[in-house]
Amino acid sequence: MQCLASSGIRTPALTRARRAQAAVVRRRAVVRVTNVAAIPVTPSTDRFKKKADGSYDLSAPPPFTLQDLRAAIPAHCWEKNALKSMAYLALDVAIVFGLAAVAYTVDQWWLWPLYWFAQGTMFWALFVIGHDCGHQSFSNNKTLNDFVGHVAHSSILVPYHGWRISHRTHHANHGHVENDESWHPITKKIYNGMDKWAQVGRLSIPWALFAFPFYLWKRSPGKEGSHYDPECDLFTEAERSQVLLTNTYLLGMVAVLIACTIKLGPLAMFNLYFMPYWINVVWLDVVTYLHHHGSHDVNEKMPWYRGEEWSYLRGGLTTIDRDYGIFNKIHHDIGTHVVHHLFPQIPHYNLEAATEAVKPVMGPYYREPVKSPGPLPVHLVEPLVRSFTNDHFVADEGDIVFYEKAMTTAAKL
Repeated sequence: MQCLASSGIRTPALTRARRAQAAVVRRRAVVRVTNVAAIPVTPSTDRFKKKADGSYDLSAPPPFTLQDLRAAIPAHCWEKNALKSMAYLALDVAIVFGLAAVAYTVDQWWLWPLYWFAQGTMFWALFVIGHDCGHQSFSNNKTLNDFVGHVAHSSILVPYHGWRISHRTHHANHGHVENDESWHPITKKIYNGMDKWAQVGRLSIPWALFAFPFYLWKRSPGKEGSHYDPECDLFTEAERSQVLLTNTYLLGMVAVLIACTIKLGPLAMFNLYFMPYWINVVWLDVVTYLHHHGSHDVNEKMPWYRGEEWSYLRGGLTTIDRDYGIFNKIHHDIGTHVVHHLFPQIPHYNLEAATEAVKPVMGPYYREPVKSPGPLPVHLVEPLVRSFTNDHFVADEGDIVFYEKAMTTAAKL
């Protein structure tokens, strides 16, 4: 028997014994794996802080870092393609001139209101192109970015460098009560010091929806200076020449408008440019306001920070994504705003992919936008009106504050 075993020739009995032994080993291995898998795993959502009522406390520091979000974004999302960006610009410009040519040729009373809205929407799209240039996300060439930004913004009377610099301040301080620059809250003390008309102009619909040109001239309550003044404290000594350059572009655009008015007549320019300009302003004010106000959850108040509670990450997480229906692509996905605020270097055509990549990391800190019920985003009227009705000022003190409602007739709609 030993000779047979050593020679490699197995007897049937020996073979059966070894097969039985191997089966026992396999069964034991299966038992071990089953036991390990049976250990309970803590759900990933448990790492997010909750309130006493069980809802997530989204004003608390998040359990992830800015680097965690950056690492989750695919490398291709950071790539800037100048040809693709120029193609978007060329399409916008072609539509602008096409709309104007058709409306001017047909020249019917029933067509002009449709034209005002369509052209005003396209003016807003041009603003977004200039906005990307200001963030240097249009291309890798700064000279090209600044030239395109000047042309796009000057065409709708926006001071490119002046706005670019103040918008940079907004991004660097988003969510900070005092240091933010765009649609930030005013304190109760400042609110009480405003006259009735100033309160109405800032806190009521529809007047607040026409605020942007006045903001460019005088900034927000509690701040001084102008986007056209190179001596404004918004700008450094080195940036003053840039502001003057932008003013030169604007004077050139004013000269073009005057020449067109002389050639075509005041009524034609009223229809072709003046009315679309104000539709563009409404778009700008509505969209930028909704980026920072009016959660889709009627029970949620968006936090604002001061002092040590503020950070770039926590401030950026207070921004809100919105769905604008058929306008999402027309205005270059500017409603995909959370990732843009945290990483403004990402081109607009990569924002959706970047957002999908960071959602698993952000968890409940990402407020999924409510889908538009149809081609027109009428669902956004409710949070807009609700916010203007209830969000008037924040407390003078406190490092985490929320909007409060003013019980005065001046703040009513």
